[in-house]
Amino acid sequence: MLLQIRGILATMNPLDIIDIVIVAIVLYKFFYMIKDTRAVALLKGLVVLLVMTLVSKWFGLNVINWLLQKSATVVLVALPIVFQPELRRALEQLGRGGLFRKNVFLSAQEAEIFINELVKSAVTLSRNKIGALLVIEREIGLNDYMEQGIKIDGIVSSEFIINIFIPNTPLHDGATIIRGNRVMAAGCLLPLTEANNLNKELGTRHRAAIGLTEQTDAIVLVVSEETGVISLARGGQLLRYLDAEGLKKNLLPLFFTKQTGLSDLLRWRPTK
Repeated sequence: MLLQIRGILATMNPLDIIDIVIVAIVLYKFFYMIKDTRAVALLKGLVVLLVMTLVSKWFGLNVINWLLQKSATVVLVALPIVFQPELRRALEQLGRGGLFRKNVFLSAQEAEIFINELVKSAVTLSRNKIGALLVIEREIGLNDYMEQGIKIDGIVSSEFIINIFIPNTPLHDGATIIRGNRVMAAGCLLPLTEANNLNKELGTRHRAAIGLTEQTDAIVLVVSEETGVISLARGGQLLRYLDAEGLKKNLLPLFFTKQTGLSDLLRWRPTK
């Protein structure tokens, strides 16, 4: 066995190593993308079908093997439909490459003012246990979600944001979407996550925040109405129990520098 491995390594050239590294990265991104989604269960089902096909062929079970082979054709046709959300997300991530990238970063002064206003509003809402769902648009446009809400187009300020989420006011229900340093729309509806391993205490706001960040690169700030806990969602993951300092610390790098994919993801841990 060791001799075979040494023989394979001896025949490898730099291009083979690059090839393997690229495939490993693609597989890592693929498994990370489908983690905690229904796609995992579907993949397990496909593996079971494949194993059954090989076993039936091995033992000479011709009828079962024929049925499984014919069903494989149906499965291949159905895969693009079943995996539509995952395929869409993969294409969106591909479209966010350098060639299609747009500038979503504010200047240092604008970012400082913007983040301070967000933090101030989040802390006030948390202290008064007023629920809030704030979406910060990044490279993927959110016009589809804005059209479902009430268009505003106003400069971001803590007073403005707090007033939006005051209970029993026309705009408090739903998400508020921010583009740059302007509030674009309020009362917007967001898709809920399909992940089934989330903490039971997470409500609709948190599930909507995770759901949107699973499908886009937006950042979502959540304030719990029941507990006043401040959370930040990104990339389908939720960072909870933030105070003013923690919220600012996590927001600042997202506006001043572009993060590398792997190092950025490793800094975030999904909630249990």
